Amino acid sequence: MMKVAVVGATGMVGEVMLKVLAERNFPITELVLVASERSVGKTMEYEGKEHVIIGLADAVAARPQIALFSAGGDTSMVWAPKFAEVGTTVIDNSSAWRMDQTKKLIVPEINAQELTASDKIIANPNCSTIQLVMALAPLHKKYKMKRVIVSTYQSVSGTGVKAVRQLENEIAGIEGEMAYPYPISRNALPHCDVFMENGYTKEEMKLAREPQKILDDRTFSVSATAVRIPTAGGHSESVNVEFENDFTLSDVRRLLNDSAGVTVQDNPDTNTYPMPIYAHDKDEVFVGRIRRDETQRNTLNMWIVSDNLRKGAATNAVQIAEYLLKNSLV
Repeated sequence: MMKVAVVGATGMVGEVMLKVLAERNFPITELVLVASERSVGKTMEYEGKEHVIIGLADAVAARPQIALFSAGGDTSMVWAPKFAEVGTTVIDNSSAWRMDQTKKLIVPEINAQELTASDKIIANPNCSTIQLVMALAPLHKKYKMKRVIVSTYQSVSGTGVKAVRQLENEIAGIEGEMAYPYPISRNALPHCDVFMENGYTKEEMKLAREPQKILDDRTFSVSATAVRIPTAGGHSESVNVEFENDFTLSDVRRLLNDSAGVTVQDNPDTNTYPMPIYAHDKDEVFVGRIRRDETQRNTLNMWIVSDNLRKGAATNAVQIAEYLLKNSLV
């Protein structure tokens, strides 16, 4: 018997979680859909069956084996421990637990082996972090990273439905509610999440800190600039990596191609490179524009693209659940 709760089922990531669960034939015997009070009592369809949305307290009382959370950090801070107390394993998509030293930050292809049955709250990394470490991990293992410079080009879907609606309204010439302090159509905002005292945004600091925790290595550093652009889905990243050891481009491409979940798209002769439009609704992390930085020794440039709602959020969470189930950890 596998009772699974999806907390935040009516949100953008929650809906994709349900889609991914169905696509991957996750063995659910009972599905518990959970959302805010304004959605309680409404219904959603899953696999041809209508399910009534319930509140958080009722979901805890239902004692699911797994709860996939995508309802924001405040909700996760309060309710994830309540689920854990009744034996539920929570896989949380918010930033609430990511840097908590007592919680594991998991990308299954990289560090799922760290998980045990006692891990009752598991953190899903930031969407931009996931695609970054998926490409960096195999290269770090062989060449050992020293410093990473990353600039992101992030979809409005990473902010949520309000931002998607703002972009759609601006394209249509309709005045409406603003998710951002400025227009996003025909614009680029160097402003993802809130600014912190050091001048970086919270998103940029996630990119700086989360890779070190996932790779269990503080010997390399990451400096990030996160930019919001008017794409409807998919995040892109321009990445410059300095290694301790030298590399060949053919070996880099081979290492990336041999890595589970990574696809190399890199042929300038045919204008082949990753783009959000091609990453849409796919689970792979795509890497291209692979080239040596000619200004500095042992340094590589590459371009990384992934669907932020899938591998960057929903798919990664479901993959964690699959690992737990396969290894009898729930």
